Formats: sequence, C-alpha cells, structure tokens
Amino acid sequence: MRLLIPLYVHPSQDPGAWALLAAESHSVHGVVLNPANGPGSVRDPAFTAVSRALRAAGVRVLGYVDTGYGERPAREVANDFARHREWYETDGCFLDQVACEKDGLPACRRLVGELRRIGAGTVVLNSGVYPEPGYARLADLIVVFEGHWSTYATTFSRPEWTTRYPPERFCHLVYGVPPALVPLAVRTARQRHAAVCGPVTGELPNPWAGLTPALTGEEHDL
Repeated sequence: MRLLIPLYVHPSQDPGAWALLAAESHSVHGVVLNPANGPGSVRDPAFTAVSRALRAAGVRVLGYVDTGYGERPAREVANDFARHREWYETDGCFLDQVACEKDGLPACRRLVGELRRIGAGTVVLNSGVYPEPGYARLADLIVVFEGHWSTYATTFSRPEWTTRYPPERFCHLVYGVPPALVPLAVRTARQRHAAVCGPVTGELPNPWAGLTPALTGEEHDL
C-alpha cells in the first residue's frame, strides 16, 4: 500500500510535516502541492523549496488543479499546470473535481493529452466516485472515493469493470477517520482493490491540513 498525500498547509505553518514527507519517501505514492487552490498568481518560494526537497528525496510532486467538473476552460487548466511546472517543478498534476459521466470523456481525453504534452509525467484524476470506464484509460491513477469515514465504513460498491485494471490504478481518500481506525482504513482500501490510499483524521473544511498517521505506521506494509 502506498499513500497519496494532499497536504494543504503552508510550509511555514507546519515545516515538520513537509520534512517528514521527505524522510518517509518510501511510503509515498505522491504529494499534492496546493499553494492557493492551484498554483496561485505568484510563485511562493516556500513551496518551491519544499517541492525541491521532496523531489530530491524521490517523492513525486503533483500540482493541484481544479477542473470544476469539466466546466473550467481547458486552457485555464493547462495554464495552471504550466505555472506549477515553472514555479514548483512538479512531476505531474492532480486534477480535482473531474467529470465522471460518459459525455465528459472526450473533453477530458483532450485535456489529459495536452497536460502530458506540456510535461505532466503523472496524471491523477479525482472524480471522488467511480467514473465511466473510459476515464481509467486516461489516467495513471484515479481517486474513486473521496469522503468521510462514516460513509466509507458503511456504504461502498465497486463496479465490475475495475477488475480489468490492477489495484495500483485506484486510490481512496478518506477523511474523518478515528485515529485508532487508520490501520483499518488502510486494510479496507486494499480489500477494495485500491493500492493507493490517503486516510486522514481531519474534518471539513480542510481535512488535508495534516498528515495521515499511516505515514509512519507499520500498517501500510511497505
């Protein structure tokens, strides 16, 4: 099991968390860099520094870009990623709020193609639910669950088409996990055909302001 880490906190507010990510690089599938709900309007030297430290430690750094469920113009999305690349030297992109319906697939295909053309080595799609099967062919990783532990623990179904892909293509992001149940969340993701997960104890509005306890635990079997 590998960990996808959206860490939405400024490095000056929690430098220890960013340092720990580099130290525990063997556990990390990727870190989502999100300076200002995207790259922001100006380069932030603090994020440049942590991105370089993470990449030097062998951690994949992904620039956060919101697609607005396919409503944002593709050029705006591409420009956001281009700024991530220029300012923070990101390896790839984490596309949030991605459309999941069949009619959104052609536009998403064109967008992913453009992002790869301008340097996205890794593309992660976060639909938060299982999308139409065609989306799985576009991305290196798809977040097929993003939600609260109370939902994850009690309500979950996985479509049959997912068996055509290895678990390494799927990720579950779960927030509001009681600290004592983080190991269970990791095991549950594995049982549900996801080899990447991100269980955190935080709650809305920003559950991703802190690191997952799984980062330094033994439960992820790395």
